[in-house]
Amino acid sequence: MGTRGIIKNMLTTTGHKYITKDERILGGEPIIVGTRTPVRAVVELWRMGYSPEEIVEHLPHLTLAQVFDSLSYYSDHQEEIERYILANSTQSP
Repeated sequence: MGTRGIIKNMLTTTGHKYITKDERILGGEPIIVGTRTPVRAVVELWRMGYSPEEIVEHLPHLTLAQVFDSLSYYSDHQEEIERYILANSTQSP
């Protein structure tokens, strides 16, 4: 198996067009394809009251479709994303 096979094995598809997991990025936490932005970042802004359109303004490297897919992923995997939010909020600096 060449380098390509190794890299491919580190990526996990999620059934969501814009969401993937890559063991090399944030330890495999769900991220938006082509970025290092975790789904939890979108969810946290949304839970603070930002609309999807406003989230794109705060994270301008994302498209509206990516934001909506992140929220859809969250809807399907709430417990998983809640664990990442909790782990991230309790880490010491």
